[in-house]
Amino acid sequence: MNGEPTLYFSTQAYAYVRDELARILNGAIGSIEERTFPDGERYMRVATPVDGRDVVLVGGTISDGDTLELYDLACAIAKYGARRFSLVIPYFGYSTMERAVKRGEVVTAKNRARLLSSIPSTPAQSRILLFDLHAEGIPHYFEGVARPVHVYGKAFVTDVAKRIGGGDFVLACTDAGRAKWVESLANDMQVPASFVFKRRIDERRTEVTAVSAQVEGKCVLIYDDMIRTGGSLIHAAEAYRAAGATRIAAIATHGLFPGDALARIRAAGLFESVHTTDSHPRARALAGDFLSVASCAPVLAKALGAAE
Repeated sequence: MNGEPTLYFSTQAYAYVRDELARILNGAIGSIEERTFPDGERYMRVATPVDGRDVVLVGGTISDGDTLELYDLACAIAKYGARRFSLVIPYFGYSTMERAVKRGEVVTAKNRARLLSSIPSTPAQSRILLFDLHAEGIPHYFEGVARPVHVYGKAFVTDVAKRIGGGDFVLACTDAGRAKWVESLANDMQVPASFVFKRRIDERRTEVTAVSAQVEGKCVLIYDDMIRTGGSLIHAAEAYRAAGATRIAAIATHGLFPGDALARIRAAGLFESVHTTDSHPRARALAGDFLSVASCAPVLAKALGAAE
């Protein structure tokens, strides 16, 4: 490396994470030339030379276009001689499509992992950092020479929970599917854990049938790894409110909030606040008095540093 700082690049949507990582880790920001032709095809050029350098590329697979932008840049960086390459993915899209439930279903999470696994190798081992995945098995879908690293958002969740809940709160989740993870977090913070039992009415509707812990008179913090439309979150909050919770707030690592999702969560009148990271650009764009958004860069920077 000849004492040169690590170079940091990003897709267009994740320049804010790139800049913060470079600042924390004393890196240098690399330049990419990019433009779109009238027919929709994209021209890209890695303008800062990467030959012999350690390189970090930041980008989330938040859309098919962003996924291909990330893949194309990663291939170019490896091909043009980076010594070691780290791919940082704050949000890995399609993570809920990690297995087939019905015959013929496409396991998109695995296909995305296969695509990224085909990035050319570098002289020093490459790695792929994946932030707070929905399913623990996803890193095993990566088949190439790059080493997948699952970076947990535990520090963010515990910091927020202690700040807004004090020492007396119940850590809850939207359904039994996240119960083990929430129970582990609650045990670490020495607070009670709770989850709701659901009964499926049809393909679109579910009904809450019970709450697993005493929440009457308590502050309830509902944690989920991601918030999309907020439907499950609202139903869970309704159940906790009916069970006697006096304060309810939501914590999620990834805030997607498509369309008017955040407005509907707020209009439900159940939550005093929602807290998430900026792992998805949509959360960053919607941050305000109701939605508190923290940088995911410190957690990712710590993981990058630990992997050196």
